[in-house]
Amino acid sequence: MKLFTETVDKFLKYMEAIERSPETISGYTKDLVAFNRFLEKQYNGAVYIEEVTVGDIESFLESLKAQGQQPASRSRKLYTLRSFFAYAYKKEFVKRNIALSVEPPKLQQKERTYLSESEVMQLVDAIQHNLIRIVVLTLYYTGLRISECLDLTLDTVDLDKKLIHVVAGKGNKDRSVPISDKLLPVLKDYVQHQRPKVDSPYFFATGKTGRLSPVYVNRVLGETVQALGWKKKVTAHILRHSFASQLVKKEVNLVKIQKLLGHSSLKVTSIYTHSNMEELSEAVNVL
Repeated sequence: MKLFTETVDKFLKYMEAIERSPETISGYTKDLVAFNRFLEKQYNGAVYIEEVTVGDIESFLESLKAQGQQPASRSRKLYTLRSFFAYAYKKEFVKRNIALSVEPPKLQQKERTYLSESEVMQLVDAIQHNLIRIVVLTLYYTGLRISECLDLTLDTVDLDKKLIHVVAGKGNKDRSVPISDKLLPVLKDYVQHQRPKVDSPYFFATGKTGRLSPVYVNRVLGETVQALGWKKKVTAHILRHSFASQLVKKEVNLVKIQKLLGHSSLKVTSIYTHSNMEELSEAVNVL
């Protein structure tokens, strides 16, 4: 018999061995530590993995709901437990993956917030911080995640070939994203005339620390949106949504959008096929 904590340690080492991202491993660790804490309180001591039941997982999720955790957060924790017990079953530590018997919380499907082209340009014009203005344009014209964008180096941005190479993006995958004709002159001007002379490999470099942080970019975005008097919340990730939404609106093939965004499945990309109310009104008024 193996202790639950012992199996967790083996699972996390396995995650490292198959090169899951540090962010993924960190998330799994937090979820499993929280579940183990719950189990030890229930059983009044250390627990063996074979002792864990479907009821334990259901009670754990119920306790999270009582604490006010949203369905998406509880669903992610169940996903962690399913991955963990799948590993334990594969290694024959348990007879079955009990987490598969637990119904996931029902998630409310929300329309993704996104900006129109004119709103993006209005936002860009209002940003006071020059480097962040260029970062925002890059996010909008490439669909990069904020971490992917700020991790770009001088070596991974090829202005001659008009390509951005994303190295070890989400899921530890590499991909290449073409630089559009609108973005290219902005990036060229930045490199030639604006980038500070610092010993930093990062493409978007600052004079002080050598790089920008996602927190700082989102703070400037929040302050700019507030200054504009907008009610909607705008983050760096909203620019990624806006990129995808505008491509869908212009009838770009979903498979092409999937490749640009670096999505593992077309199902994830299909969330961007939303329509705004103006378009829906036009549709019903055709009759």
